[in-house]
Amino acid sequence: MSSELDEKTRRRAEFLKEKLHYHNYRYFVLDDPEISDAEYDRMIQELLDLEARYPRLATPDSPTARVGSAPLEKFETAAHSVPMLSLDKGFDEKDILAFDQRVKRGLNTKEDILYTVEPKMDGVAVELVYRQGVLETATTRGDGYTGEVITPNIKTISLVPLRLNQPEDLPVPGLLEVRGEVFMETADFKKLNQWRMENGLALFANPRNASAGSLRQLDSSVTARRPLRIYVYGVGLAEGIDFSSHAETLGILEKLGFPVNPLVRRRITADQTAQYYRELDSRRPGLAYEIDGIVMKVDRYDYHRRLGATSRSPRWAIAIKFKALQERTRVKDITVQVGRTGALTPVAVLEPVNIGGVSVSRASLHNEDEVAKKDVRIGDSVLVQRAGDVIPEIVKVIDSARTGNEKPFEMPARCPVCGSDAVRIEDEAVTRCINRDCPAQLKGNIRHFASKAGFDIDGLGTKLIDQLVDKGIIKSLADIFRLDAGTLQGLERMGPKSAQNLVDAITDSKKIYFSRFLYALGIRHVGEYVARLLASRYETIDDLAAADSRELEAIEGLGPVVAESIAEFFRRRENLETIKTLQELGLRIMAEKKSQEVRALKGKTFVLTGTLASMPRSAARQRIEEAGGRVAGSVSSRTDYVVAGESPGSKLDKARDLGVTVLNENDFMQLLRAAGFSLGNG
Repeated sequence: MSSELDEKTRRRAEFLKEKLHYHNYRYFVLDDPEISDAEYDRMIQELLDLEARYPRLATPDSPTARVGSAPLEKFETAAHSVPMLSLDKGFDEKDILAFDQRVKRGLNTKEDILYTVEPKMDGVAVELVYRQGVLETATTRGDGYTGEVITPNIKTISLVPLRLNQPEDLPVPGLLEVRGEVFMETADFKKLNQWRMENGLALFANPRNASAGSLRQLDSSVTARRPLRIYVYGVGLAEGIDFSSHAETLGILEKLGFPVNPLVRRRITADQTAQYYRELDSRRPGLAYEIDGIVMKVDRYDYHRRLGATSRSPRWAIAIKFKALQERTRVKDITVQVGRTGALTPVAVLEPVNIGGVSVSRASLHNEDEVAKKDVRIGDSVLVQRAGDVIPEIVKVIDSARTGNEKPFEMPARCPVCGSDAVRIEDEAVTRCINRDCPAQLKGNIRHFASKAGFDIDGLGTKLIDQLVDKGIIKSLADIFRLDAGTLQGLERMGPKSAQNLVDAITDSKKIYFSRFLYALGIRHVGEYVARLLASRYETIDDLAAADSRELEAIEGLGPVVAESIAEFFRRRENLETIKTLQELGLRIMAEKKSQEVRALKGKTFVLTGTLASMPRSAARQRIEEAGGRVAGSVSSRTDYVVAGESPGSKLDKARDLGVTVLNENDFMQLLRAAGFSLGNG
């Protein structure tokens, strides 16, 4: 093959890619095609043929990547450079106005604040990472900090640009992290379920469930056959391009080739937002896709920085949910569930009813007082809703439908699982089983112990835990570490390989950070946040166990109830014996990084720009935070250091203008070594 032919072929392939990207944008984003479907098909087929003959032409951004690629063995994970935080929620127009007042107080102003408001899509949040204008990585939201890498699947969605447009008035960003919502239109969802029914496959419960399942296919060719769509709604990190407001961001994203929901309202007041909320609620049944509310965001980014965020959500945005969908059904029975803390929770067993595409057959009644307040009886006709369109609850009893045969509910005096006394403590709404060896409590404690935020034991699921406890194989948390493959193989659905995999997972979990261990113990009122507080205050589990409630209450962030709960847990001999036994079985509790490191970088603010050769940006961020510093997304006079890698963006120029200290990669590595990190000699 001559070099001339090679060059002609290469040029033809590049021409086809450019044209196909352009026509994809015209067709899928602008809904304004310039060529026929037949002509498009001829172009894509020609490119496929060229790439088959010359595999080096099949670049990652080729339009042919949308047809799917070889199946994966499993999903990898990747950290988000900027956390994808969840949003605080409201449920009516009053919450819109209350949020506006909070924003004004936070900004110390009485002037009207302008918001950009968009429909709250009922889909799956994702992040798309572009480098030099080409899609590099796509991840799910995950836990907000780390998501699953689903790049091959995202590439199958026609609305996702594989290569950014290059408008004359915009630079190509060196790095652009775009957030969006993947969804499925209602009509497409119904067609998909019809096809699955005709082929004897399980049906999806709703469009969101179908979208999530499609994105998590290890075989992306399956995803390619699913009718997925996307609207983008914001950015994480951006280098080489600046945004001053959310409305401006959406406009720039549109120019770069991204689809933005046409129902977005830009720069409107709180009163106009309330009007939009009513309007969108009335239009909701006629929309082509499902929404469950609106998202209200302060438009100006300088206001975002002033308002800040909590550990869970930004203070500059809120989701206002629509009123939940409701249906009428009948209470067949009221049963009682026992949780890991011994709490007895009454649950209404309902005649199944479809609410918003989900079959609902059970609804929590929370506690004895809630049952009495609503006067729910066995046999009642009731109005049921999915609160926030998610959690089923009984709204009210339909008194006019009563026949006189309904039976009032009485909280049992004994635990329905173990038969021990059930006691309601004064000043508490909850009735509890007093038997700490109750199988229901043990099962709940094991699930909590093995959860992702605890020991993260892959394979130790609910059904297996039920078997292990019911057969008497596990009688305490420590027994988890005594499991062997031979014992596990005798259980239902546990072959030799799955049994060994679980044993390996348990062995791997024995090395755990102090905060995760504290969370896993299941101490009442100790969630992830309180566990981290305790781990930052105490060096060892023995130090914490020796603390009394008064000492604990002195820790900022701990109140008297939480402090007493922690002290009471460590006063119990059986809990101390469990911890000792776990350690004898190989548990290694690792200290959190603090002391020397925290003194080194505490209170220092860093901004990262460019590419670091020694580590990913997410790893650099993690080390800074472990050493007590914080990482910001933009440079200001309050920035202490800007870390500049290769191809830094405009943040470097701004740092020089403001006189902020700039560290090259070598300087940054030396700073980390001084903070106590072992990074080798590179």
